[in-house]
Amino acid sequence: MEEYRLGELRHLLTTVFLSGFSEFLVKPVMTDVTVAAVCSGLNETCSLAVYLTGVEQVTVGLGTMVMMPVIGNLSDRYGIKTLLTLPMCLSILPPAILAYRRDTNFFYAFYITKILFDMAKNVCGRKRISMFGVLAGVRSISGVCATFSARLLPITSIFQVAAISFFFGLVYMRVFLKERLHDDDEDDCDEDDNTSGRNHHDGGDLTMLAEPILRDAPTKIHIVLNTKYSSLKDMVSLIKNSTILVQTLVVTFFATFAQSGMQSAFLYFLKARFGFNKNDFAELILLVTIIGSISQLFILPKLVSAIGERRVLSTGLLMDSVNAACLSVSWSAWVPYATTVLVPVTMFVMPSVCGIASRQVGPGEQGKVQGCISGVKSFSGVVAPFIYSPLTALFLSEKAPFYFPGFSLLCVTFSLMIGFFLSLLIRDVPSPSMNKAINNISREEA
Repeated sequence: MEEYRLGELRHLLTTVFLSGFSEFLVKPVMTDVTVAAVCSGLNETCSLAVYLTGVEQVTVGLGTMVMMPVIGNLSDRYGIKTLLTLPMCLSILPPAILAYRRDTNFFYAFYITKILFDMAKNVCGRKRISMFGVLAGVRSISGVCATFSARLLPITSIFQVAAISFFFGLVYMRVFLKERLHDDDEDDCDEDDNTSGRNHHDGGDLTMLAEPILRDAPTKIHIVLNTKYSSLKDMVSLIKNSTILVQTLVVTFFATFAQSGMQSAFLYFLKARFGFNKNDFAELILLVTIIGSISQLFILPKLVSAIGERRVLSTGLLMDSVNAACLSVSWSAWVPYATTVLVPVTMFVMPSVCGIASRQVGPGEQGKVQGCISGVKSFSGVVAPFIYSPLTALFLSEKAPFYFPGFSLLCVTFSLMIGFFLSLLIRDVPSPSMNKAINNISREEA
């Protein structure tokens, strides 16, 4: 059965690779393109570029939260394959625009279409997923290949290749990827669980490993779809009944708040402080991607088995705060490369959060928990740019109250430290299924 299902995924994996390749390909060059398009000349401390990045984060976050219920109903009615056609069609336009011209007017056209694409992409990727770890591996391979290609290709060719890859991904998906009926998928899942007796948390562990690598994928698809949205009242009731879940959500807020701030500030800080360009960004991203992928797939499972998810979460937050603190006071261009040694631990934060949260409820309530986590992450992602974008723009400009280009990264450190101290309050408790098994054993012995 496992081999059969893996065989069914071959077309999905190809689609994920092509779309992921396109998305990763343009990341190293976007900072240079943005500064060149909206600033006078190549002013590396231009505030407008920083604010545009913040506006994009806020708009995408708000649009995602507003559109999610509508898209969910459309997915139930027309199927996930039909729904994926929208973001994949929109994904072709942004790189195609910049492949043609990259002056100010064309950049703003790219900017608007990219916001629409990101909203559709995030909405289609928010439904709950139970996937194989191989999907995360393919996504990682596409990131490594794309970043390496970005290091070698000129800017014009990068956008041309990205548009072509998106187009082939769309065509391949429409031709080869088969629509799966939701009811059939759920029946298959129930049948497998009844016949094999497999623990429901096994699938959750694979999701935990795959989630941080795939959170930005435009083709993040569910093998098992939970199409019934829980009401807000059910989620509130779930939160009230679990103190650990509340603590986990609070930690999620501060961790995601810091991650959003890092996304807003880091690349612009490197460009203003050390004059990084496309090649430098590509080398750094490639190094982080390789180290992060290895740690996610090989180190994390062993570490969780050895010390537990709560300690892994606390360790990850502590190392992430040390990483941000070192970056904020970077005195040389080699410091960002040196701090990548902390990446194996810092990549464990969100997988640990998902693992801890999922173990506080039974298999039938996993969708509610993931909905709570997604809501908290969306909210923090919307709030963060209002804080970090002005700070980054101010301290990278000549109007800064004192000289500290990395001040916004220091604020990221404070947010991570708050999350770290709060994570220490989370108690290590067995999951509900484990508690049930313990109770049954106690009764039998009695």
